[in-house]
Amino acid sequence: MFASLIPSIIAFSLASLVIVIAGSRLARWADMLADQTGLGEALFGILLLAGITSLPDFAATLSAAIDDRPDLAMSNIMGSMAANLMFLGVADIVYRKANLEHAAASPVNLILAGLLIVLLTLPLLAIFTPTVSQWRIHPVTPVIVAAYLFGLHLIHRTKAKPMWFPRPTRQTVADDPGHHPDKPSARLWSGFIAMAVVTGIAGWVLMEAAKGIADHAGLSETLVGGLFTALATSTPELVTTIAAIRIGALTLAVSNIFGTNCFNMLVVAAADIGYSHGSIYHDMAPVQMTWGLVGILMTAILLLGLVRRQTYGIGRIGFESALILGVYAIALSVVVLGT
Repeated sequence: MFASLIPSIIAFSLASLVIVIAGSRLARWADMLADQTGLGEALFGILLLAGITSLPDFAATLSAAIDDRPDLAMSNIMGSMAANLMFLGVADIVYRKANLEHAAASPVNLILAGLLIVLLTLPLLAIFTPTVSQWRIHPVTPVIVAAYLFGLHLIHRTKAKPMWFPRPTRQTVADDPGHHPDKPSARLWSGFIAMAVVTGIAGWVLMEAAKGIADHAGLSETLVGGLFTALATSTPELVTTIAAIRIGALTLAVSNIFGTNCFNMLVVAAADIGYSHGSIYHDMAPVQMTWGLVGILMTAILLLGLVRRQTYGIGRIGFESALILGVYAIALSVVVLGT
């Protein structure tokens, strides 16, 4: 899309600015709609906001798979999920009142973390299975879709009839519906949809610009996908999460990250469907398994933090945030040095 380096840098900068502005408004309106619809921040973040912020990842991964570039496709989506989890560590640094996982404790977030570990395991198991495919689709792909849908069912049941409740503290910010009588639902929906479209388009331009920058630098597809496009297409998640924290919608911030990563597993399934040479799991480079394992490790660490609910840690951030930031930095170093 961009023939030289300078236009790529300009496009990257402009798209980043658009995402910051649109993403901030998107988070604010999502919080209002979560209250007006009665879904709550957790369910709204999972069902709607997560899918919208995943649009750049979906476009980048599916287009790479259709172009028969499995390394670029899988490194983008796997690297993006690791980046999203790292953003929760960044969000914990931004939220200074307490550990974010302490303040945003909810049974829905626990279910989401467990579901994400299950979903991340499936494509890794597919790598070690025979190269069997039906209609060019690996049998694990429909299992991923079924597991995601069953997970949504569990989340809905957990939200409706929770069997576990976090112990309330002074730092806990509950997901209680607010009231916004001055904002009609029609206006909120139109604004939300408009910002969603703007964010999706800007995210796609950001991804194309990042690819242009990387291509002119002569970098490998694995590095481009796992670092440049993964971070670029994850920018909407970072912006909406930070914006949600600033308006006090902590449950929305955490569920947006976990929900986005769970939705991204549908993007993995779509990549296998779009890939024309059989199973995409067997044609990607082994380093993609590293990103998947890192994603499982980071999710498990965050799950420990959600259960432990440390109020304060070193530097007023939780131990889990410090650990996932360190794990991501090490994993990124390994990938960069190994490509």
